[in-house]
Amino acid sequence: MQIPDFRKKRTRKGFKNVSELRKDLVSGEWVIIATGRAKRPKAYAKAKRKKFNQPISKCPFEDPQASGNGEPLLIYYEEDKKKKVKRSNKKVKEWSLQVIQNKYPALGPGDCSKIYKEGPYELMDGAGFHEVIITRDHEKHIALLPLDKVEEVVRAYQERYLFLKEHKCVNYISIFHNHGREAGASIAHPHSQLIAIPVLPSDIKRSLQGAKKYYKDHKRCVHCTMLKWEREERRCVFQNEYFIVYAPFVPRTAFELRIYPREHKSNFEEMTDKERRYLAEALKEALRRLYKGLKDPAYNFFIHTAPCDGKDYSYYHWHVEIWPKTAIWAGFELGTGIEISTIEPEEVAKFLRKIK
Repeated sequence: MQIPDFRKKRTRKGFKNVSELRKDLVSGEWVIIATGRAKRPKAYAKAKRKKFNQPISKCPFEDPQASGNGEPLLIYYEEDKKKKVKRSNKKVKEWSLQVIQNKYPALGPGDCSKIYKEGPYELMDGAGFHEVIITRDHEKHIALLPLDKVEEVVRAYQERYLFLKEHKCVNYISIFHNHGREAGASIAHPHSQLIAIPVLPSDIKRSLQGAKKYYKDHKRCVHCTMLKWEREERRCVFQNEYFIVYAPFVPRTAFELRIYPREHKSNFEEMTDKERRYLAEALKEALRRLYKGLKDPAYNFFIHTAPCDGKDYSYYHWHVEIWPKTAIWAGFELGTGIEISTIEPEEVAKFLRKIK
């Protein structure tokens, strides 16, 4: 049976389909695009959003050390851009970015080499690292920062990743950012987090397995295959010399965006200084357009990269995923794992491309 071109309106004898089921090329999972109850892009901008504000006087990240946090693991200063310190005699107002250990960590010291049994179950120590990357400005999140400050954030991600990846209890490092209370942020002051863990997360495992299977079957990277298509099709939002931002053909949430290196790269941490600058531009552009187009939505973004467990993942293509909080999963989504989106990613990309 011939598969119809998705760009043509799908009708049969006067009947217009009320939805589409789209299959993810990597995971094999299906998503419903409910075209029959589709919303226009501006409808998402009109959604009521509660502004997440906290006064500076009560902000624990305005002066992290005065709030009981430990000394910075990494700190950048305004005047010399970068300085790693154990202790600092600089005034608080002079720092530009600092990385601290999370005061209430999800993981900490422990023995990652032992797996214990409890009946039919297995458990191990929660050994790992949990860090917070804090930018100086209390109000300006990444979408509003100048490019050099966004690059500073990306550089901090990379430096801490490189520092932690060799630890014996680190097999995967998750770098993520929660913006807005609906996205899980408990502190309004802009910050990202890094959690280094001794196990491979299930979502990463599925992504790796899908990429490996496609490479075995087709002798090429599944993500490179998608990028070649996206550069020529309607879902590209922004691209520069090294990176592309696009709305994926199979979105897991409305207005989802992804950022990929245009060349095949497996490891985020191996970026060059020049590539890092272009990634900062792509990240800023993606978040700025969501900010302007959707009137500052809550969102999560995270980096998917090859694990740091010493194995060969040359078939994988690292990337950034941005998930705006545009809907709440209900019974069907929770019971099946199938997302229902009420806007086509083609419309998302068209809308965001127009934002200057």
